Amino acid sequence: MNQSICKLVGLLGLVASAAGQERGPRPNILFIFSDDHAYQAISAYGSRVNQTPNIDRLAREGLLFRNCFVTNSICGPSRAVILTGKYSHLNGMTVNGPAFDGSQVTFPKLLRAAGYETAIVGKWHLKSDPTGFDHWEVLIGQGPYYNPTLIRNGERKQHEGYTTDLITDHALEWLRGGRDRDKPFLLMFQHKAPHRRWLPNLKHLHLYDDVNIPEPETLFDDYATRGTAAHTQDMTIAVTMDDEDLKLVTPGELNDEQRKVWEAAYGPKNAAFRAARLEGRELVRWKYQRYLKDYLRCVASLDENIGRVLEYLDEAGLAENTLVVYSSDQGFYLGEHGWFDKRFMYEPSLRTPLVARWPKEIRAGQTCDAFVSNLDLAQTFLDVAGVKAPPEMQGASLRPLLAGATPADWRKSFYYHYYEFPGWHSVRKHYGVRGERYKLIHFYELDEWELYDLASDPQELRNLYGEPSQAENVQRLKRELERLRRAYRDETD
Repeated sequence: MNQSICKLVGLLGLVASAAGQERGPRPNILFIFSDDHAYQAISAYGSRVNQTPNIDRLAREGLLFRNCFVTNSICGPSRAVILTGKYSHLNGMTVNGPAFDGSQVTFPKLLRAAGYETAIVGKWHLKSDPTGFDHWEVLIGQGPYYNPTLIRNGERKQHEGYTTDLITDHALEWLRGGRDRDKPFLLMFQHKAPHRRWLPNLKHLHLYDDVNIPEPETLFDDYATRGTAAHTQDMTIAVTMDDEDLKLVTPGELNDEQRKVWEAAYGPKNAAFRAARLEGRELVRWKYQRYLKDYLRCVASLDENIGRVLEYLDEAGLAENTLVVYSSDQGFYLGEHGWFDKRFMYEPSLRTPLVARWPKEIRAGQTCDAFVSNLDLAQTFLDVAGVKAPPEMQGASLRPLLAGATPADWRKSFYYHYYEFPGWHSVRKHYGVRGERYKLIHFYELDEWELYDLASDPQELRNLYGEPSQAENVQRLKRELERLRRAYRDETD
């Protein structure tokens, strides 16, 4: 038996022993996860563009975190951070593409060893088969929005319908009849929506038809004070979006009946588009409306299906002692700086929604401004289950914050590192530190720095790096950045 396996076996043994000493019923854990859901598109976060009544319900009955940051704003790496409680450079998933090393210690494995029934249903996006689960039913890669194939405990089967609805159907099937009711459960209920191509449920094709979505103030940002990275990215609404994004072509994964509905709703798009003869800023505005309405239509289905699962918890009498957590793998640009996608350390993609409800322990209607992260979720789930987290996990349990108390030594700064270059959207590698007022970013392969005062410039339009008045502040932030890099054992140059 090799050393890593011995270590895992030893940890699982300790977990099982500790769990056996727990008193009282342990909470069920329902982790609801979406892909690319911007906090700006959640009404509990003050959205100007849509309503999300079921996510809002969680916030109203629980706790909304205003400053939840991701360690690496990209899909697969974010998921690996959540599973392992470790930064990307330690869990091996720095970029999308490689298969996740499922032999690592993860919080589902530890919960399973401690007597939890564990399941994941929906988007996995880590290439290797899920480990640590009694039941798993996942999409292949990104998965389509319609008629998906799901891999159920190793067996593939295609299903007909809208993927967001189907993922919920299968999650409810497991909750109602697929689990051991004598055990507390962990269910990772993970959606594809609202990831790119933004294909709505057919019943929502006309949602927002008569609405003009407000534009962000920075839609036409010229990146005047930024360096190479902002000028050379490939994620603009103006240039990067293609005909499939804008629904000028019919999606290939529709069946014949669905195709008829789609074409009846959208009509001959290319002809209508060319006839308009839009150009310049008016063309960008048209694309923005087109993109964002489809994005929000996908969010509408996501929120509806969250409501279906919350209704089940109520009906089954499980709501009181179930910790429900809603989050997304990272933030997303809804036209800010003229962009879609994520990756950069700027606020729209660094921040992600995080809402928690647990009536037994969380007082309803709270908000929290403390700096929290996807890095903290593994240790939080273990803590509420009475399971000791292994020392290599790098986050901190949110349990005290759930109870309404922020420890005096809670983090006041946050470390971020993005790696995927060259790659999709051509965002340069960078790391940085986000403090309570200032943010310092280093595009290290370019050796270019950016500094933002989030108090006076919350939209991050004015790079202050190099201004004489900021020299002392820059040195302070660089020292803090190096301290965090050492603390998290990141030696990347």
